[in-house]
Amino acid sequence: MVVVRGSGELDAFAVTDLDAAFAEVGDERRIVADLERVSFMDSTALGVLVRRVRELLEAGAGVRVVLPRGTARRIFEITALDGALPIAPDRTTALDELDSV
Repeated sequence: MVVVRGSGELDAFAVTDLDAAFAEVGDERRIVADLERVSFMDSTALGVLVRRVRELLEAGAGVRVVLPRGTARRIFEITALDGALPIAPDRTTALDELDSV
């Protein structure tokens, strides 16, 4: 299992790091994208996250996204991605759900 962790502000300047972290996942079949410590996320970073999660799902991987709390979560609610992505309320739940896959 691989955990891709984000923290702080994920914007156009940090998007290459986020994309690189997903690129390192390789052939792993269970991935958690832990965004719990993200304070801000712009549309560029959101686009990378959505693209990478969809690619992993299409390849048959199990993926869970742990959303940030507070105002950073709002972008997921506005875009309705909190209902479209495989979401877990926290990392422990995400890991438990993927262990049962």
